[in-house]
Amino acid sequence: MASTRRPPYPTGPRGSASGRPAAGQEDVISASKADHAGTSSAGTAPAGDPAGAGTPQPRRGNVLAFPEPKAKRRRRIILTTVAAIAVLIAGIVAAAVYSPWLAVHTVTVEGNRILSTQQVKAALAPLQGKPLTQISDEEVSGLLQPLVQVKAVTTQARPPSTLQVRITERVPVALVKQAEVYQLVDVDGVQLGKAKDPASIKLPVIESGRGALPKDLFHAITGVLGALPPDVLARLSDASAKSVDAVELKLVDGQTIVWGNAGEKELKARVLTALLKAPADPKNPVAIYDVSVPRHPVTR
Repeated sequence: MASTRRPPYPTGPRGSASGRPAAGQEDVISASKADHAGTSSAGTAPAGDPAGAGTPQPRRGNVLAFPEPKAKRRRRIILTTVAAIAVLIAGIVAAAVYSPWLAVHTVTVEGNRILSTQQVKAALAPLQGKPLTQISDEEVSGLLQPLVQVKAVTTQARPPSTLQVRITERVPVALVKQAEVYQLVDVDGVQLGKAKDPASIKLPVIESGRGALPKDLFHAITGVLGALPPDVLARLSDASAKSVDAVELKLVDGQTIVWGNAGEKELKARVLTALLKAPADPKNPVAIYDVSVPRHPVTR
């Protein structure tokens, strides 16, 4: 009599006649959730799956966007700001250096006495039209180098188009007489020009005769003259030296100053100034001021 119990395995196209799975086949239990696009329910093979085995397909879900960290965002903002400022500064500098708005159109000259203003401006003509920011003291000094009267120079830019030039000239300390020509010279012996009217210039005359004065004697004399204050220098009539240790000066009043060598020039100048300011004694007029030993001066 046939049994009425159900077979333990269902029959179907994948099983054998006895209801067991076919060789090489296993029962597959799968589960899936339908996404918002309406995918198939549990156990149903996706469309286009020839095997019908329910192979999982990639899901197209939403991607979560995490906010940028505050530190990173702050660093990015700082770097962007710094780069923008650097570009702005570079543009300003380039405009200042090369802008035609800052080109030189006017040159003002100060401190010149021996040189005329026109002489200085003519020497600085190559600076016309050049930006103020590109002009240096060294460049101006180079242009003025042919003018031996210039000892030093400083410049100052006066935007938008004015260059102010202040000159320090060499100070003449004597007139050197050569034949009938009088040359203005400074303490270094630099010839600053010729004197058209020597009598109008209150400077001592150095007699060199027809030949050139020996260099050591010349510098000994000019070194002494350069140490004297202007008021004393203006009272001198001439200066001479038999040797570097025997410099003598003559006052316009006819008095003689025995200076000696070039040592202790500043002290000798102070002592001589004090002696010349002392009240004169009509009964005992002074003919000679001897400051060759400045700590023990002698008048006679």
